[in-house]
Amino acid sequence: MDETEFWALVDGAREDAEGDPEEQADLLVERLVLLDPEAVLDFARHFEARCRRAYRWDLWGAAWVLLDGAGDDAFDFFRCWLIGQGREVFEGALHDPDALAGLLDDFDEEIDGDGEDLGYAADEAYEQLTGLVMPGLGLPPAPAEPEGTPLGLEDESLLAARYPRLWERFRGN
Repeated sequence: MDETEFWALVDGAREDAEGDPEEQADLLVERLVLLDPEAVLDFARHFEARCRRAYRWDLWGAAWVLLDGAGDDAFDFFRCWLIGQGREVFEGALHDPDALAGLLDDFDEEIDGDGEDLGYAADEAYEQLTGLVMPGLGLPPAPAEPEGTPLGLEDESLLAARYPRLWERFRGN
């Protein structure tokens, strides 16, 4: 599976789920089980590689603004959700996390920002296909700390200055 096929699966499931991350995960599993186990492993490698690319302090700050706080688990699930938003949003957020203010159409704190189920879609599909737990993906170890300079995530004035568009749109009221 190449990058184009990966994003086509993510985008197709998101569009059919009409933006609901849980439904998107279910649809993704349904589509992945139609593939062979090696293709599911390839999908998982693509997903994990992107999750690791997004393990950055600047994105954590953006997640903190969007979610009105984000601990370790919430940031993990946010990164899965971000991948689920598709290539344009994902790459745009990596380029400039504050650009999420313009890249996201709507954002409902009740359902958006939490893609935990998306993070497990490949595992579930692999298990359905093979009856086995997904093996290791053969990727280098994940970084212990986010990339970049740590932010004072609980400092609202710092976050407002660092993410002016996000702050104005999602927290400015």
